[in-house]
Amino acid sequence: MRKLGQIMPHLRLVLRMGQTTGIDLAAAHREGILGHDDWAEMVQSCRKCEWASGCPEWLNRNDLASDAPQTCPNRERLAALKSKKSKAN
Repeated sequence: MRKLGQIMPHLRLVLRMGQTTGIDLAAAHREGILGHDDWAEMVQSCRKCEWASGCPEWLNRNDLASDAPQTCPNRERLAALKSKKSKAN
């Protein structure tokens, strides 16, 4: 079994991936669009990700992107949140 990464670095990666794909995850949580359990699962998914070591480099190269990379385990969740957020506005 793969060892999970530390929580805080992965929390920051999830927040940055959200920001890069146009989603303010903290605001989505405050607005009730992103539940606590869902947010925790996103961080856990990131902690389990075998590509997480490449994520900071991708984020540094992409200030803004329409979607998370194919390798991101949160790609579908982020896309769904983006869709919900746009419908709420």
